Amino acid sequence: MTTSTSSWHLARRAARMNPSVIREILKVTEKPGIISFAGGLPSSKTFPVTEFEAACAKVLKDDPAGALQYAASEGYGPLREMVAHRLPWNVDPAQVLITTGSQQGLDLVAKVLIDADSKILVESPTYLGAVMAFIPMEPKVVSVASDEHGVDIADLSQKADDARFLYVLPNFQNPTGNTMSESRRGALSELATQRGLPLIEDNPYGDLWFDVPPPAPLTARNPDGCIYLGSFSKVLAPGLRLGFVVAPKAVYPKLLQAKQAADLHSPGFNQRMIAEVMKDGFLERHVPTIRALYKAQRDAMLEALAHEMPAGDPDSTLTWNTPAGGMFLWARLPKGMSAVDLLPFAVEQGVAFVPGAPFYADHGDARTLRLSFVTPSVDEIHRGVASLAVALKIYAASLQV
Repeated sequence: MTTSTSSWHLARRAARMNPSVIREILKVTEKPGIISFAGGLPSSKTFPVTEFEAACAKVLKDDPAGALQYAASEGYGPLREMVAHRLPWNVDPAQVLITTGSQQGLDLVAKVLIDADSKILVESPTYLGAVMAFIPMEPKVVSVASDEHGVDIADLSQKADDARFLYVLPNFQNPTGNTMSESRRGALSELATQRGLPLIEDNPYGDLWFDVPPPAPLTARNPDGCIYLGSFSKVLAPGLRLGFVVAPKAVYPKLLQAKQAADLHSPGFNQRMIAEVMKDGFLERHVPTIRALYKAQRDAMLEALAHEMPAGDPDSTLTWNTPAGGMFLWARLPKGMSAVDLLPFAVEQGVAFVPGAPFYADHGDARTLRLSFVTPSVDEIHRGVASLAVALKIYAASLQV
């Protein structure tokens, strides 16, 4: 018998790659009977299946060779023009790069802007997928304090020097659901401009407002100082894996080169289908139906939480916010509890959520948890919150033993 010795030597960055906590928890939700508040998955009820069926047939009929052939790395021209036209500031379509989901946009930003040991800034908490994209480039990740109004400007001012960029999600943030206020956006934009701090503005949820639209994007205030990321996943269909980056002309060529090295181009067929669906103002008719559905489901979760776990002293009861749009609600457990420790009790009761600690780049708050309200039905939301309340009581009792 011979002994095999592996000759594989992994790159240093590979050691910094870790599995997504959310993806691991989603495996639990596949068990029969589990009501999941865990995944950030758009409701399949919102997918415009009929429109995509018609678009698929038309694209294949009109230009099958073009749709199925290799394509330009920048993206399908008409789709880039549509993206530029929909944004609320003057955007040259030549600044639009179509990406394989906005997650690829984060990966490209990381490759182009981050060196080993360079300092980057993120909100606290922030989107876990962004941190996962940044970390392999070996940066020094520094958290900037934030509250329900957005980034803490005083804390940012102390940490801004020598930072490559600040990554922010101003609208219905993942994970908290918070929206940056107009005054905070103005102050952030002013400070960033004065200090020469580039901003990476991630806006996958901005169209999903419930009562009033959010304030103007940060990028609209200083286009040359920002890179803007958007997505078709939340308003059309995530399975097509298409997003976009809008970048200043000083940065765009390198993002394009990184894109070419990554995958040559995003699927041309998918791009043509989305362009076909979007023409004639379809999104203006379609997105309001998504907003109405998600608002009803948010209201159901707020009602269920108020019924099952009445608010009180933040140190002795579960507390939560009221997001003005998006897909997530942010909650905090009573003093002395951990969402990671609560999760097994919740799963035992047939409900799942995502603990909040992994969303912090450092010093995670163990008491926090994220609840997604868009995938379950209203009935499932009520039953799931009731089950969560039972799990919380059982967990609390176990701490008294």
